[in-house]
Amino acid sequence: MSATTDLTEPAASAADPTAAATDRRRIDLGRFRELSLIPAILVLMLIGFIVSPAFLTADNLIGVLQQSTELSLLVLATALILISGRMDLSLESTIGVAPVIAVWLVLPASGARFTGLGLFPEWMAVPLCLLAGAAIGAFNGFLILKLRLNGFIVTLGALTMLRGLQLAISEGQSIVELPPSFAYLGKTAWLGVPAAIWICVVLFAVGASALAWLRHGRALYAIGGNAEAARTAGIRVDRIVWIVLIIGSLLAAFAGILYTGHYGSISATQGSGWIFQVFAATVIGGVSLNGGKGSVFGALTGVLTLQLVVNVMTLAGVPPLWNQFLNGAIIIVALIISRFASGEKQE
Repeated sequence: MSATTDLTEPAASAADPTAAATDRRRIDLGRFRELSLIPAILVLMLIGFIVSPAFLTADNLIGVLQQSTELSLLVLATALILISGRMDLSLESTIGVAPVIAVWLVLPASGARFTGLGLFPEWMAVPLCLLAGAAIGAFNGFLILKLRLNGFIVTLGALTMLRGLQLAISEGQSIVELPPSFAYLGKTAWLGVPAAIWICVVLFAVGASALAWLRHGRALYAIGGNAEAARTAGIRVDRIVWIVLIIGSLLAAFAGILYTGHYGSISATQGSGWIFQVFAATVIGGVSLNGGKGSVFGALTGVLTLQLVVNVMTLAGVPPLWNQFLNGAIIIVALIISRFASGEKQE
């Protein structure tokens, strides 16, 4: 049930007890949908233990979570954007180009394999990376909301343009000279657990709380369900969607910081092809491509499911070349299940 329905729910419930009972059943189904992947995760963990006793070791499970962190931030961004009824394909380029821009601005112009501009001190690398992400989201929002261009085409064009910018700045090579702040966030551990995992837990908790308790967060469901009805109800649709697009790009840029620090370099193709995994995780997590439905927790279970599948396949000796096929198959199966479970047409 979308937030658009919530706006008129008290009156409808008082006038028609049957409608109120139907609404309660829908709420219960929505909560069940958030938990629908939990049994699958448990089954995957059982299969993983059968395939290899090393699966349930602390090192392996922490490794799975560590490898999920960057992808999970993109999934969080995509979930928020999809719930609002929009789509952003450029996130997979933002995770690569934002760190490249930041490093380019802070590294000295000489004395290193990669020559930068040296315009800012190295401690500014993280803020500059986040600023680059925010600028990308703001630019996409301007084209989509002010010029009224098709969001899919705009973000597809931005994906290509930003990928080209990343290649041009990096000159097609990997950048290994990184600011200390990047390395710290990507490699340090807090209480024996990688800092990136703690950061992702906090960000997902903030996202879930915003959607559940904040007025603007709850308005995303109304906007995604019916933007015109939300606008009639007094919701400032364009402003909220614009903010969501900026937040999405910020999360993608921050994912780029974590990924860069974790692996100790920025690849010239960093983030390439990630959008398929992102949509696979988001869709199987119960977020509707039509907008107005889904949850942050469901999206998180989608990420964990995908990563556990990959981990189990790796331990079983299955070639990683099958991963992309599996991601596509999971999306199709999730759409089929969603179609018959909801009774709605997927257009």
